[in-house]
Amino acid sequence: MKRILIIAAHPDDETLGCGGLISKYQQRDVEFKVLFLGEGSTCRFSDPSDVEALVAIEVRTKSARLAMGFLGIQDFEFHNLPCGRFDQVPIIIVNKIIEDVIRDFEPDTVFTHSPNDANNDHKIVFNSTLMATRPGAKNHVNRLLSYEVLSSSEWSYTNIFTPNYFEEISEEDLSRKWHTLSLYDGEMRSYPFPRSNEGVRALSMVRGMQAGVPYAEAFHLVREFKK
Repeated sequence: MKRILIIAAHPDDETLGCGGLISKYQQRDVEFKVLFLGEGSTCRFSDPSDVEALVAIEVRTKSARLAMGFLGIQDFEFHNLPCGRFDQVPIIIVNKIIEDVIRDFEPDTVFTHSPNDANNDHKIVFNSTLMATRPGAKNHVNRLLSYEVLSSSEWSYTNIFTPNYFEEISEEDLSRKWHTLSLYDGEMRSYPFPRSNEGVRALSMVRGMQAGVPYAEAFHLVREFKK
């Protein structure tokens, strides 16, 4: 993996799913780009255009910029699709955003959401990514993986996240992941909510036990092409 694109429906998804991996590979001459498709805040407001909703978008965007700075990622972009309302956006628009980023960045590896998440925006992002990375789309993507997001992946009780690819992460990577998440103002909560310090650590330990290491992040390898 030399050029990694992480596609996130909302700011904080990228760190919940791949924060340890980013920390691990940031020191290994790997180039990262993060694509934030949605603004991640207005689903909590009845009117997404009112002043409070717009302020919430600004706060979330500022948090994401701080998070990217802490992780050392300089290449990222926001598209502010309406949170919780991706199903109201023509799928071709989402596809084209992803295709354009893939064309410009030329990643060899793409991480995206799981199609089994409880969050519908996540499902739509997976489907769009699958279409944008199809072999006939003339891109350099050799590997497509899904990541899991606490408070979404584990709450899909009928079709659960099934990892088949694991990345060992260190105690330092885990600490950096949590610190990055804590930069997202108001998004992390106290235990037993999944997006808590204890929740993030517990999941890393469970995935580590599955892989035979102390800590790990887990992914589902959707497609891989080896020349």
